[in-house]
Amino acid sequence: MMKYGLNIKEDAALDFVSLGALIHRLDPGNIPFRKVTECKIHVSGGEFNCAANLADCFQLKTGVVTAMVDYPIGQLIAERVRAMGVRPFYKHFEHNGVNGPNMATVYSDRGYGVRAPVVFYNRANEAGALLKPGDIDWDEIFTGGVRWFHSGGIYAALSETTGPLIAEGMQAAKAEGAVTSFDLNYRAKLWNLWGGQEKAVSTVAKIVENVDVLVGNEEDLQLGLGVPGPEVEKKSKLDPSAFFDMIDKVRGKYPKVKIIATTLREVHLTSHHSWSAVAWIDGETYLAPTAELNVYDRVGGGDGFASGFFYGLLSGEEPQEAVNLGWAHGALLTTFPGDTTMATLEQVQAFAKGRSARIQR
Repeated sequence: MMKYGLNIKEDAALDFVSLGALIHRLDPGNIPFRKVTECKIHVSGGEFNCAANLADCFQLKTGVVTAMVDYPIGQLIAERVRAMGVRPFYKHFEHNGVNGPNMATVYSDRGYGVRAPVVFYNRANEAGALLKPGDIDWDEIFTGGVRWFHSGGIYAALSETTGPLIAEGMQAAKAEGAVTSFDLNYRAKLWNLWGGQEKAVSTVAKIVENVDVLVGNEEDLQLGLGVPGPEVEKKSKLDPSAFFDMIDKVRGKYPKVKIIATTLREVHLTSHHSWSAVAWIDGETYLAPTAELNVYDRVGGGDGFASGFFYGLLSGEEPQEAVNLGWAHGALLTTFPGDTTMATLEQVQAFAKGRSARIQR
């Protein structure tokens, strides 16, 4: 199927495969960690979230390529991967009983009202960061075909070997005929550990040369791709003009990119966001409606958008409908605890069509 400038396979053994690190997130709710006495545990990972959402809500056949440590935390994470219906492709590591290798921990409270959420990490000796080119049997993964291959900037930032591994995966995916996507997800905290923005730009450049679909806002495009742009802080967060102003510059540097999309979010209070989305698809621009969200847990909303948007594209929907599906799924995801979806396809389709939140009897 040729659409949106993409050649999307009609069928394959797997609809979607992502490459990234699995983590577990400790969630104390509204209590800050310095006062917390108990936490919930969510299994996550920017790249995994898309595979999980597409499997659980959108009923696609998905997989995740990642590292797994054979100890109780790894077993907890692996159980949730199975529960979400995602096929794992693991490189296994043994834990030494003391300092690793580890499955990374993310600490993230939800904030409340005028108090913003606080996020920090323990990614010491993380197994996912140890993966390097040559570790993955891409022939095994692509046996039977893969329609879409995805990774992201969080994983690229973990170590000097993860970016080249993503580039290797993108090359293998293109050779196999899969559509490729990359979520820039620029995280200064991670890049600053081993080279900063200059290293980010050089690393990501080798990945994006084989990418069809980019996800990222103006700041991601500027910092992750090294593309100059407007001072984004001076515009409304819901104004798409700064994003559209950068498209020609991105395309000039990476002419193979066919689609660029992002969410638009204005945070009024921790639990009140204005939410929209925007996309440039093969020369045309599309804008989702704006919704006022009562946010339960904001983590994963961007991955929720990407998942719904990718589903729309994989399903051959019209471009505006694909954008609206991503917008709707991302919005719904913020109403659930955790980083991955609890929505149904019917709920997403209904909200994308503008139906209200009236009780369903």
